Amino acid sequence: MYLKDISRVYFIGIGGIGMSALARWFRHYGCEVAGYDRTRTTLTEQLEKEGIAVHYVDDVNLIPESFRTPQSCLIVYTPAVPSDHKELIFFRTNGFSELKRSQILGRITQDLFTIGISGTHGKTTTSSMTAHLLTAAGKNCTAFLGGITQNYGTNLLLGKADSNEDPLVVAEADEFDRSFLTLFPNVAVVTSIDADHLDIYGTHDEIKKSFHEFVAQIKNDGVVIVKKGLELGIPEHVHGYTYACGQPADFSAINIRIEAPYFTFDLDTPNGKIKDLQIQVPGFHNVENATAAAAVALLLGVSETNVREGLRTYLGVKRRFEYIYRSESTIYIDDYAHHPAETEAFIKSAKALYPDRKVTVIFQPHLYSRTRDFASEFAKSLSLADEVILLDIYPAREQPIEGVTSEIIFNEIKSPEKRLCRKSDLMQVLTEKRRDVLVTMGAGDIDTFIIPIRDWLTETEKK
Repeated sequence: MYLKDISRVYFIGIGGIGMSALARWFRHYGCEVAGYDRTRTTLTEQLEKEGIAVHYVDDVNLIPESFRTPQSCLIVYTPAVPSDHKELIFFRTNGFSELKRSQILGRITQDLFTIGISGTHGKTTTSSMTAHLLTAAGKNCTAFLGGITQNYGTNLLLGKADSNEDPLVVAEADEFDRSFLTLFPNVAVVTSIDADHLDIYGTHDEIKKSFHEFVAQIKNDGVVIVKKGLELGIPEHVHGYTYACGQPADFSAINIRIEAPYFTFDLDTPNGKIKDLQIQVPGFHNVENATAAAAVALLLGVSETNVREGLRTYLGVKRRFEYIYRSESTIYIDDYAHHPAETEAFIKSAKALYPDRKVTVIFQPHLYSRTRDFASEFAKSLSLADEVILLDIYPAREQPIEGVTSEIIFNEIKSPEKRLCRKSDLMQVLTEKRRDVLVTMGAGDIDTFIIPIRDWLTETEKK
């Protein structure tokens, strides 16, 4: 089925961050859109307000009538949907066209100039930064993002319909389930190739192999921008560049310092130095992300002036070093970090920003397999905090693995203070003593505590 022949699209797992962006894209271009998700969230409620029908029980009878015939109807599903899902079985046994989320993104972008941002971490911030730099510079930019941008309040940026300029598409290239191999970008960024998703890949070598395949799919005379030090060969048919922080590279952030409220740095480029760039989003890892995004923008002809202004006005992504509450006595930050490299980068940045204050991290491990594979690495990174409150594992798509609990991380944590805690007890634990710099961290449902913690801190400050 060609995209032009589709008039109705039904999403199974519509509440996913990537799925919802596609749902919005089809809705924008005139398709009737509906879908299922197992959990009602702020995002699914927003989709409903935008005119997309969503239900939350796996029941064929709840599928809207207009989506029950296969003509001109496409079914999009996420790999996380189980094979015994009743609605998925209905569509499969009745001759509907169906595609994975990644396959649809591949089809949408196949004839457009595409910038694919890949990496086991850093994708969402780098892709949203890149999209903002291009948009703020007046480029005709569409972006499919893995998070809700603070600048635009959405995970889908739409190009200018009346523009004479060919659209540029920024796409977050997700390595999970090898999804990014459906993309054939003109420009690609590789931020990291750490071991992750070993439940899918099995070994770190297999992950590296997939990234090699992704880079090989860059179109002829295209560009790849790789974090310096990654074991990734550059194909002969593309132009290769490196980026780094604090070491020589084609694009290198140097002289990094904190000039509150900004992280400030100079940028060495192939065409000279750009001095005193500033970003509002904290963290040394975000300086690195900004370096990659600036490299893309500069190579695509964005001026130094526009790059400077774009970085300065970039506000970040929900749940990426997001300040939830700030007062003279208490700072509360929320972050999506769920891999040891991410937790380490976050805590180091928080300690650098607040060197004389106590940093308390509440961490919820995500997936039994990831906990099993990286227990020691998580413990080492979390030990950078002054205090750790460790929640139970969020299982997501997985069944429990015997012997794998949060305790295997907890036992190796070296922080001066540490505590295992059930979710049901967390608010009580928090009220037991004053918190200074407080962090919630993880990719599961720890975000459901954001509002209660914020409200508790607000009430505490009044007393």
